[in-house]
Amino acid sequence: MITVYHGSTSTIEHPLANAGRDNLDFGKGFYVTTGKEQAEKWARTVAKRQTEATAVLNVYNLDKDRAVSEGYRYLRFEEYDREWLEFIADSRNGGRKWEAYDIIEGGIANDRVIDTIEAYLEGLTPLDIALGLLSQHRPNNQVAILNQKVIDGYMTFRESIILTDRQGV
Repeated sequence: MITVYHGSTSTIEHPLANAGRDNLDFGKGFYVTTGKEQAEKWARTVAKRQTEATAVLNVYNLDKDRAVSEGYRYLRFEEYDREWLEFIADSRNGGRKWEAYDIIEGGIANDRVIDTIEAYLEGLTPLDIALGLLSQHRPNNQVAILNQKVIDGYMTFRESIILTDRQGV
C-alpha cells in the first residue's frame, strides 16, 4: 500500500479513469504521484490559472502491488529512456498504446524536459540527442490509473487538504 497524491482545485473523493484527455503522457486516466510536493505544486499551478480557485491536495491509499498480482496490466518506466520517449511521443500524437494497460507509472513530461520532447516530436532533435538531454534529469513520478476497476477496488480516498499559501508557483 502506498500513499499517492492528486493536485486539483477541488476535492475528488471518487476519481474517474475516463474523465481526462486522451493525449496525455500515459493516455486517458486519473493521474496521481508519490511526490507530495509535486502534487502541491501542480494544484497551485492549476489554481493560479483559474480565477478565484483554491489549490487542493487529494490524498489516497493505492494498493498497486495487489492490483498487479491480481492480474491488472502494469507498465513501469524507470527512467527517461528511448522506450519512455517513444511512448510519450505516441500518446501525444494521438496513439493509443496506453490502452493495453490498466496502470502506467513513470516520469512526467514536465517543464524540465518538455522542450526536448517537443523538439523531438517536431523532428528538430534526433533521437540520440534527445536521449542525451533527457538522461541529465531524474524523472518525477506519476501513476496513471487507466481502468476504473483499479480505482474502485484498489484506491481509497483519505483526505483533501486546502493549500492556503502560494509557494511553489
